[in-house]
Amino acid sequence: MTDKHMLKALIPITAAIVIALVAGASEARAEMDVEGEFGGDCVMGLALGKDIHTDCSVNAAYKGKTYCFGNETARTLFLKRPNDFLLQAHVYYSSRDVSAEDDSDAVE
Repeated sequence: MTDKHMLKALIPITAAIVIALVAGASEARAEMDVEGEFGGDCVMGLALGKDIHTDCSVNAAYKGKTYCFGNETARTLFLKRPNDFLLQAHVYYSSRDVSAEDDSDAVE
């Protein structure tokens, strides 16, 4: 095989590699841009009455929704009893929203 033929044979392979790399980079970027429930706050933090904002790099999908966590330990714990922790998180998150409204009313 001549150099010219080898070059022609390598072009499709090189193109396929470049396409795969670009697709992989797009998927990685999409994973980094995850927008979770509760505005990206850690579900386990909320369940414990704490406001812990995350970048959502540690997350889990549960019943079609994405939840963010501050670390893998929080994620693992959540997945053992998601319904219980979601209930606690919702209660705290809802009370936090009401408290913020009360505070803004007091300022006016």
